[in-house]
Amino acid sequence: MINYNPKDWVTFIFHVHKSDTIRKLWPLMLSVSIYSGVIAFLELHFLKLSDSSYVKNIGMMHNLLGFVISMLLVFRTNTAYDRWWEGRRLLGSLTNVSRNFAIKLKSLRLASVDTEFFSYAIPKYAFALKEHLREKQYFGKNSLLIEVDGGKHIPNQIAGSISGRIYELVAAGAISQEQLIILSGDMSQFTDICGGCERIKKTPIPYSYSAFIKKFIFIYVITLPFGWVFSLSYFVIPIVPFILYVLASLELLAEEIENPFGYDANDLPVDEICDNIEKHVEEILA
Repeated sequence: MINYNPKDWVTFIFHVHKSDTIRKLWPLMLSVSIYSGVIAFLELHFLKLSDSSYVKNIGMMHNLLGFVISMLLVFRTNTAYDRWWEGRRLLGSLTNVSRNFAIKLKSLRLASVDTEFFSYAIPKYAFALKEHLREKQYFGKNSLLIEVDGGKHIPNQIAGSISGRIYELVAAGAISQEQLIILSGDMSQFTDICGGCERIKKTPIPYSYSAFIKKFIFIYVITLPFGWVFSLSYFVIPIVPFILYVLASLELLAEEIENPFGYDANDLPVDEICDNIEKHVEEILA
Protein backbone atom coordinates (compact mmCIF):
# COMPACT_ATOMS: atom_id res chain seq x y z
CA MET A 1 0.00 0.00 0.00
CA ILE A 2 1.24 3.50 -0.87
CA ASN A 3 1.64 6.01 1.94
CA TYR A 4 1.10 9.51 0.62
CA ASN A 5 0.04 13.05 1.48
CA PRO A 6 -3.44 13.62 -0.03
CA LYS A 7 -2.88 17.40 0.05
CA ASP A 8 0.19 17.33 -2.19
CA TRP A 9 -1.39 18.15 -5.54
CA VAL A 10 1.89 18.82 -7.36
CA THR A 11 3.13 15.29 -6.75
CA PHE A 12 -0.16 13.78 -7.89
CA ILE A 13 -0.26 15.77 -11.11
CA PHE A 14 3.34 15.74 -12.31
CA HIS A 15 4.74 12.53 -10.83
CA VAL A 16 4.00 9.28 -12.66
CA HIS A 17 4.10 6.52 -10.07
CA LYS A 18 4.75 2.93 -11.06
CA SER A 19 1.14 2.16 -10.14
CA ASP A 20 -0.27 4.84 -12.45
CA THR A 21 -2.50 3.28 -15.07
CA ILE A 22 -0.86 5.28 -17.86
CA ARG A 23 2.11 2.92 -17.62
CA LYS A 24 -0.15 0.02 -18.57
CA LEU A 25 -2.28 1.88 -21.07
CA TRP A 26 0.23 3.91 -23.06
CA PRO A 27 0.75 1.24 -25.81
CA LEU A 28 -3.00 1.01 -26.32
CA MET A 29 -3.34 4.80 -26.15
CA LEU A 30 -0.64 5.18 -28.80
CA SER A 31 -2.38 2.66 -31.04
CA VAL A 32 -5.72 4.44 -30.64
CA SER A 33 -4.04 7.77 -31.39
CA ILE A 34 -2.63 6.41 -34.66
CA TYR A 35 -5.97 4.82 -35.48
CA SER A 36 -7.77 8.14 -34.87
CA GLY A 37 -5.31 9.95 -37.13
CA VAL A 38 -5.89 7.48 -39.95
CA ILE A 39 -9.69 7.74 -39.64
CA ALA A 40 -9.49 11.55 -39.57
CA PHE A 41 -7.25 11.62 -42.64
CA LEU A 42 -9.49 9.26 -44.64
CA GLU A 43 -12.73 11.04 -43.74
CA LEU A 44 -11.43 14.57 -44.32
CA HIS A 45 -9.46 13.99 -47.54
CA PHE A 46 -10.79 10.89 -49.26
CA LEU A 47 -14.25 9.88 -48.13
CA LYS A 48 -15.37 13.50 -47.62
CA LEU A 49 -18.44 12.56 -45.60
CA SER A 50 -18.85 15.97 -44.00
CA ASP A 51 -22.28 16.41 -45.61
CA SER A 52 -23.55 13.01 -44.53
CA SER A 53 -26.10 13.34 -41.75
CA TYR A 54 -25.66 9.68 -40.85
CA VAL A 55 -21.99 10.13 -39.97
CA LYS A 56 -22.58 13.38 -38.12
CA ASN A 57 -25.29 11.77 -36.00
CA ILE A 58 -22.87 9.18 -34.65
CA GLY A 59 -22.02 11.78 -32.02
CA MET A 60 -25.58 11.52 -30.70
CA MET A 61 -25.04 7.83 -30.08
CA HIS A 62 -21.92 8.59 -28.05
CA ASN A 63 -23.82 11.15 -25.97
CA LEU A 64 -26.46 8.57 -25.09
CA LEU A 65 -24.03 5.71 -24.45
CA GLY A 66 -21.70 7.96 -22.46
CA PHE A 67 -24.27 8.13 -19.68
CA VAL A 68 -24.70 4.35 -19.71
CA ILE A 69 -20.98 3.63 -19.56
CA SER A 70 -20.49 6.15 -16.76
CA MET A 71 -23.15 4.41 -14.67
CA LEU A 72 -21.56 1.01 -15.28
CA LEU A 73 -18.12 2.27 -14.28
CA VAL A 74 -19.45 3.98 -11.16
CA PHE A 75 -21.11 0.74 -10.07
CA ARG A 76 -17.95 -1.23 -10.93
CA THR A 77 -15.68 1.10 -8.95
CA ASN A 78 -17.97 1.26 -5.93
CA THR A 79 -18.30 -2.52 -5.83
CA ALA A 80 -14.53 -2.97 -5.97
CA TYR A 81 -13.98 -0.38 -3.23
CA ASP A 82 -16.56 -2.09 -1.03
CA ARG A 83 -14.53 -5.30 -1.32
CA TRP A 84 -11.31 -3.40 -0.50
CA TRP A 85 -12.87 -1.75 2.55
CA GLU A 86 -14.43 -5.00 3.79
CA GLY A 87 -11.01 -6.62 3.55
CA ARG A 88 -9.55 -3.81 5.64
CA ARG A 89 -12.26 -4.26 8.27
CA LEU A 90 -11.56 -7.99 8.44
CA LEU A 91 -7.84 -7.41 8.91
CA GLY A 92 -8.66 -4.84 11.60
CA SER A 93 -10.80 -7.45 13.32
CA LEU A 94 -7.92 -9.92 13.10
CA THR A 95 -5.66 -7.40 14.85
CA ASN A 96 -8.22 -6.75 17.58
CA VAL A 97 -9.08 -10.38 18.26
CA SER A 98 -5.38 -11.29 18.42
CA ARG A 99 -4.75 -8.60 21.01
CA ASN A 100 -7.87 -9.42 23.02
CA PHE A 101 -7.08 -13.12 23.01
CA ALA A 102 -3.51 -12.43 24.17
CA ILE A 103 -4.70 -10.07 26.93
CA LYS A 104 -7.16 -12.66 28.27
CA LEU A 105 -4.51 -15.38 28.20
CA LYS A 106 -2.08 -13.09 30.00
CA SER A 107 -4.59 -12.55 32.81
CA LEU A 108 -4.85 -16.33 33.35
CA ARG A 109 -1.20 -16.46 34.48
CA LEU A 110 -0.47 -19.68 32.63
CA ALA A 111 2.79 -21.58 32.81
CA SER A 112 5.69 -20.14 30.82
CA VAL A 113 5.62 -23.02 28.34
CA ASP A 114 1.95 -22.32 27.56
CA THR A 115 2.56 -18.58 27.30
CA GLU A 116 5.40 -19.26 24.87
CA PHE A 117 3.11 -21.43 22.77
CA PHE A 118 0.40 -18.76 22.42
CA SER A 119 2.98 -16.02 21.86
CA TYR A 120 4.07 -18.02 18.83
CA ALA A 121 0.74 -19.42 17.65
CA ILE A 122 -1.38 -16.25 17.56
CA PRO A 123 0.92 -14.26 15.21
CA LYS A 124 1.56 -17.43 13.20
CA TYR A 125 -2.12 -17.59 12.38
CA ALA A 126 -2.02 -14.04 10.94
CA PHE A 127 1.03 -14.79 8.79
CA ALA A 128 -0.40 -18.12 7.63
CA LEU A 129 -3.66 -16.43 6.66
CA LYS A 130 -1.73 -13.81 4.68
CA GLU A 131 0.17 -16.41 2.69
CA HIS A 132 -2.98 -18.52 2.29
CA LEU A 133 -4.77 -15.56 0.68
CA ARG A 134 -1.78 -15.07 -1.61
CA GLU A 135 -1.89 -18.77 -2.52
CA LYS A 136 1.48 -19.45 -0.94
CA GLN A 137 2.56 -21.63 1.95
CA TYR A 138 3.80 -20.36 5.28
CA PHE A 139 5.57 -22.43 7.88
CA GLY A 140 6.65 -19.61 10.17
CA LYS A 141 9.73 -19.50 12.32
CA ASN A 142 11.82 -22.58 12.93
CA SER A 143 9.75 -24.01 15.75
CA LEU A 144 8.45 -27.34 16.91
CA LEU A 145 5.58 -25.74 18.82
CA ILE A 146 3.16 -26.28 15.93
CA GLU A 147 3.53 -28.79 13.13
CA VAL A 148 1.61 -28.14 9.92
CA ASP A 149 0.94 -30.12 6.78
CA GLY A 150 1.73 -27.91 3.81
CA GLY A 151 -0.77 -29.72 1.61
CA LYS A 152 -3.72 -28.75 3.79
CA HIS A 153 -5.43 -25.55 4.94
CA ILE A 154 -2.69 -24.14 7.19
CA PRO A 155 -4.75 -21.45 9.01
CA ASN A 156 -7.25 -24.16 10.01
CA GLN A 157 -4.43 -26.33 11.31
CA ILE A 158 -3.06 -23.50 13.44
CA ALA A 159 -6.52 -22.61 14.75
CA GLY A 160 -7.01 -26.27 15.60
CA SER A 161 -3.70 -26.33 17.49
CA ILE A 162 -4.70 -23.25 19.49
CA SER A 163 -8.09 -24.73 20.29
CA GLY A 164 -6.54 -28.08 21.22
CA ARG A 165 -4.09 -26.41 23.59
CA ILE A 166 -6.92 -24.50 25.29
CA TYR A 167 -8.92 -27.71 25.85
CA GLU A 168 -5.83 -29.43 27.20
CA LEU A 169 -5.48 -26.64 29.75
CA VAL A 170 -9.16 -27.00 30.63
CA ALA A 171 -8.70 -30.71 31.20
CA ALA A 172 -5.64 -29.99 33.36
CA GLY A 173 -7.61 -27.53 35.47
CA ALA A 174 -5.53 -24.49 34.43
CA ILE A 175 -8.59 -22.93 32.75
CA SER A 176 -12.10 -23.08 34.19
CA GLN A 177 -15.29 -23.73 32.20
CA GLU A 178 -16.31 -20.07 32.62
CA GLN A 179 -12.97 -18.90 31.25
CA LEU A 180 -13.30 -21.37 28.38
CA ILE A 181 -16.60 -19.77 27.36
CA ILE A 182 -14.92 -16.36 27.23
CA LEU A 183 -11.94 -17.63 25.21
CA SER A 184 -14.13 -19.63 22.80
CA GLY A 185 -15.61 -16.43 21.38
CA ASP A 186 -12.16 -15.18 20.36
CA MET A 187 -11.11 -18.56 18.95
CA SER A 188 -14.17 -18.76 16.71
CA GLN A 189 -13.52 -15.26 15.37
CA PHE A 190 -10.23 -16.39 13.81
CA THR A 191 -12.07 -18.80 11.53
CA ASP A 192 -14.83 -16.27 10.82
CA ILE A 193 -12.24 -13.71 9.68
CA CYS A 194 -10.52 -16.31 7.51
CA GLY A 195 -13.85 -17.22 5.87
CA GLY A 196 -14.64 -13.56 5.18
CA CYS A 197 -11.26 -12.98 3.54
CA GLU A 198 -11.63 -16.14 1.44
CA ARG A 199 -15.05 -14.96 0.27
CA ILE A 200 -13.50 -11.74 -1.05
CA LYS A 201 -10.57 -13.58 -2.59
CA LYS A 202 -12.52 -16.34 -4.31
CA THR A 203 -15.59 -14.41 -5.48
CA PRO A 204 -14.52 -12.02 -8.24
CA ILE A 205 -16.93 -9.97 -10.31
CA PRO A 206 -18.89 -12.23 -12.72
CA TYR A 207 -16.96 -12.90 -15.92
CA SER A 208 -19.75 -11.76 -18.25
CA TYR A 209 -20.02 -8.41 -16.48
CA SER A 210 -16.28 -7.74 -16.65
CA ALA A 211 -16.06 -8.82 -20.31
CA PHE A 212 -19.05 -6.65 -21.24
CA ILE A 213 -17.52 -3.51 -19.70
CA LYS A 214 -14.22 -4.05 -21.55
CA LYS A 215 -15.95 -4.62 -24.87
CA PHE A 216 -18.23 -1.64 -24.29
CA ILE A 217 -15.27 0.66 -23.59
CA PHE A 218 -13.38 -0.62 -26.64
CA ILE A 219 -16.28 -0.20 -29.07
CA TYR A 220 -17.19 3.17 -27.61
CA VAL A 221 -13.64 4.51 -28.05
CA ILE A 222 -12.91 3.18 -31.53
CA THR A 223 -16.13 4.69 -32.89
CA LEU A 224 -15.45 8.16 -31.46
CA PRO A 225 -13.32 9.42 -34.40
CA PHE A 226 -16.08 8.69 -36.93
CA GLY A 227 -18.53 11.12 -35.35
CA TRP A 228 -16.14 13.71 -33.92
CA VAL A 229 -13.69 14.23 -36.77
CA PHE A 230 -15.83 16.88 -38.51
CA SER A 231 -16.12 19.03 -35.40
CA LEU A 232 -12.65 18.39 -33.94
CA SER A 233 -10.63 17.65 -37.08
CA TYR A 234 -7.18 16.29 -36.18
CA PHE A 235 -7.71 17.12 -32.51
CA VAL A 236 -9.29 13.65 -32.26
CA ILE A 237 -5.72 12.30 -32.21
CA PRO A 238 -5.02 13.44 -28.61
CA ILE A 239 -8.63 13.59 -27.38
CA VAL A 240 -9.72 10.01 -28.15
CA PRO A 241 -6.71 8.40 -26.36
CA PHE A 242 -7.40 10.64 -23.36
CA ILE A 243 -11.00 9.38 -23.19
CA LEU A 244 -9.66 5.84 -23.41
CA TYR A 245 -7.27 6.62 -20.53
CA VAL A 246 -10.09 7.87 -18.31
CA LEU A 247 -12.50 5.01 -18.98
CA ALA A 248 -9.98 2.17 -19.01
CA SER A 249 -8.21 3.49 -15.90
CA LEU A 250 -11.40 3.20 -13.87
CA GLU A 251 -11.73 -0.43 -14.92
CA LEU A 252 -8.07 -1.17 -14.18
CA LEU A 253 -8.28 0.41 -10.73
CA ALA A 254 -11.39 -1.61 -9.94
CA GLU A 255 -9.63 -4.82 -11.02
CA GLU A 256 -6.67 -4.01 -8.78
CA ILE A 257 -8.51 -3.23 -5.55
CA GLU A 258 -11.21 -5.91 -5.76
CA ASN A 259 -8.63 -8.43 -4.50
CA PRO A 260 -6.92 -6.37 -1.77
CA PHE A 261 -4.63 -9.01 -0.27
CA GLY A 262 -1.93 -9.17 -2.95
CA TYR A 263 1.20 -7.22 -3.82
CA ASP A 264 -0.27 -4.41 -5.92
CA ALA A 265 0.55 -0.83 -4.96
CA ASN A 266 -3.04 -0.12 -3.92
CA ASP A 267 -3.59 -3.36 -2.01
CA LEU A 268 -3.94 -3.45 1.76
CA PRO A 269 -0.78 -3.31 3.96
CA VAL A 270 -1.16 -6.95 4.96
CA ASP A 271 2.53 -7.46 5.76
CA GLU A 272 2.60 -4.44 8.05
CA ILE A 273 -0.59 -5.57 9.83
CA CYS A 274 0.85 -9.04 10.46
CA ASP A 275 4.11 -7.57 11.76
CA ASN A 276 2.14 -5.37 14.16
CA ILE A 277 0.14 -8.36 15.41
CA GLU A 278 3.36 -10.26 16.11
CA LYS A 279 4.91 -7.27 17.87
CA HIS A 280 1.89 -6.51 20.04
CA VAL A 281 1.16 -10.11 21.02
CA GLU A 282 4.77 -10.61 22.08
CA GLU A 283 4.59 -7.40 24.14
CA ILE A 284 1.40 -8.52 25.86
CA LEU A 285 2.54 -12.04 26.66
CA ALA A 286 6.12 -11.10 27.56
